[in-house]
Amino acid sequence: MSNQPVVSCLPVTGNKMSKAKKVLDEARETKNREIDLVERNISTFEELPGLLNMLFVTRITLSHNKLKTVPPGIANLINLEILNLSNNFLEELPLSLSSMPKLRILNCSINRLNTLPRGFGAFPVLEVLDLSYNNLNEQVLPGNFFMMDSLRALYLGDNEFEYLPKEVKNLKNLQILGLRDNDLLELPREIGELTRIRELHIQNNRLSVLPPEIANLDMPGPKSVLKMEENPWVTAIAEQYLVGISHVLEYIKTEAYRILYNRHMQSGGKSGGELPPKSDKSKKVSRARS
Repeated sequence: MSNQPVVSCLPVTGNKMSKAKKVLDEARETKNREIDLVERNISTFEELPGLLNMLFVTRITLSHNKLKTVPPGIANLINLEILNLSNNFLEELPLSLSSMPKLRILNCSINRLNTLPRGFGAFPVLEVLDLSYNNLNEQVLPGNFFMMDSLRALYLGDNEFEYLPKEVKNLKNLQILGLRDNDLLELPREIGELTRIRELHIQNNRLSVLPPEIANLDMPGPKSVLKMEENPWVTAIAEQYLVGISHVLEYIKTEAYRILYNRHMQSGGKSGGELPPKSDKSKKVSRARS
């Protein structure tokens, strides 16, 4: 008999898989409906044997891993209400996600998404969608993106939007809209139809003016938040902003401002003949290639 040590034929992922498998096995035993797999160095769903058959699960947290894709079979989890995929390497999402009947919260922030699947807006009960810190823009939004009636919070910050489609007005139940750190040159007048908005984050864009219709929103209220710093505002708005947000909202109701706004828009939004420069996003984590 040879005294040579036995060489393991297990793949290098074996240890990772055994840790994740242990979490899944325990959840199956105890019927734990919440699966926590944060920071487990997971690269693929193949390291999560049987997860897609655990129909009793209502919450899955897979943030801070190395996932590049999500299998369409995720839609098997018909009782899933919360899915956290933040801080991975995702470049695309499966269309099947939007058919999940109970999914209320979907967090795909801090990934590498360059596009969204056609029909992505078909979520039946989604309330919170976080797509912040990706590489998305208005060109890649599917036609039904703004048809999510149930949506209460939409986070699109840290992407590459220059314009927000006017169809945003269809999100009648929206209370929080995050648009910070994009390349927005203007906001659509239709944003004034989002009467339930309580938080609007538009800081660090390329905005020079605000549509007068924003004054229709109940933004000066005690529970409301309007963040608008770090934009190249026209002088009249910048001066009012120094005094306070409520002064800005009062000013944009005036006839003098409506005239200024219309002139600005007729000039193509160019201040001094040129558009404000884009911010440099070349070093964003979402631009990196693994």
